[in-house]
Amino acid sequence: MSELIAAMSTPAVPAAIGVLRLSGPGAAECADRVFRAANGRPLAEAEDRRLVYGSLLDREGHVIDRVLATVSRAPHSYTGEDTAELQCHGAPAVLALALEALYAAGARPARPGEFTQRAFLNGKLDLTQAEAVADLLEAETPQAVRTAAGQLTGALSRRVEGLYNSLVDLLAHFHAVLDYPDEDIDPFRAQELEESLETGIRGLEELLATYERGRFLTQGVPCAIVGLPNAGKSSLLNALLGYQRAIVTDIPGTTRDTVEERCVVGGMLLRLIDTAGLRDTDDPVERLGVERSRAALAGAELALVLMDGSDAGEDPDRLLSELALWEEAARRCRRVVLVLTKADLPQGRNRSFFAPGEEAPPVVRLSAKTGEGLEALGAAVARLFPKGSGGEAGAMLTNARQAQAAKTALEALRGAETGLLAGVTPDAVLTDVEGALDALAQLTGRSVREDVVARIFSRFCVGK
Repeated sequence: MSELIAAMSTPAVPAAIGVLRLSGPGAAECADRVFRAANGRPLAEAEDRRLVYGSLLDREGHVIDRVLATVSRAPHSYTGEDTAELQCHGAPAVLALALEALYAAGARPARPGEFTQRAFLNGKLDLTQAEAVADLLEAETPQAVRTAAGQLTGALSRRVEGLYNSLVDLLAHFHAVLDYPDEDIDPFRAQELEESLETGIRGLEELLATYERGRFLTQGVPCAIVGLPNAGKSSLLNALLGYQRAIVTDIPGTTRDTVEERCVVGGMLLRLIDTAGLRDTDDPVERLGVERSRAALAGAELALVLMDGSDAGEDPDRLLSELALWEEAARRCRRVVLVLTKADLPQGRNRSFFAPGEEAPPVVRLSAKTGEGLEALGAAVARLFPKGSGGEAGAMLTNARQAQAAKTALEALRGAETGLLAGVTPDAVLTDVEGALDALAQLTGRSVREDVVARIFSRFCVGK
């Protein structure tokens, strides 16, 4: 990390503001080679985090913009190194010329995520906070923003740190008694170990239980829109998106392939999958579409099962097909909403699939044409994905790496508890406790392999 890096930290599109960032030794001096302060003082002599007005120069020394510059010295900067920023007008040509000048002045192009990676390596962020930076950049809902911001400010780190420290205290007590038998230290009791293990197991179980919602908030909920041909699936997709994404006709079987889009419904980011109508068909192309529809349903966390609400239900074959569709959706997917479509037409569906006493799913009647019922659909989706017990925003797991580390720690503690109850000696039990500590250390990045770090930061964009 001894090299000076530079990058554009804003998109290369015309905008009001464009920002160039430098980090590493000599950041202010390098910036001085392309920046001339109006007060005549070098940026290297400026106070930390104070904006300085001046001119931006290209590599030939020609003025190309009037800008603001600032410097932050180590360790009081985002990366923990000396940094400098140039706030320009957001003309891509201006920013490109300035970057050329910075490279000529001794900086090298930054790799994707390198600024945040340096912040992690310099101890300014732990790994969960670094991942939260990427989550915040990609957030598509207010809840996702709050979750990422909470993680960035350390909510998850504090939760994990509490579990980590309690296990460290347990090990420290055991080794203190073992190594200093003549000192006045409270004896190590098996009951104390059992209680500590139970507390750690309960805490990790509660932490792992947050993963599903955390994953849904950051990655979206896979949601299959299924139904018989002409039930209104593509019309609903278009209504939710607010534009004509899928082709809609009165001809059954128009949709031959899955169409995927992202949309916020009921406060949840849904990865909507419009599917081909589920029916038996001799058309080989439509049959492939039906197979993909079933695959989409099998991989969905939420199914919107559409049925034509204007159908009087007099066709027994269609009723049997709808019943088979419903049973398949309920079998394959944990969360389902029954959507009766075409509410703008006279409604003829008065019978229900559900026997008296049977637990019925949410049922929504809507019209994709008029928008009636879309708000009720959002409310039904929100009820299926409750916010949970509350607590500190962001204190949840949001990706598979975090969940796997927590799962490994939990399995280690459960192994320790099993060994203790089986009469294994405390020193052998504590070997599993050390395994749990190692897994928690990987979660926050106290101990993590270089290839894992590289993979995490590869999802970042340049300049972040």
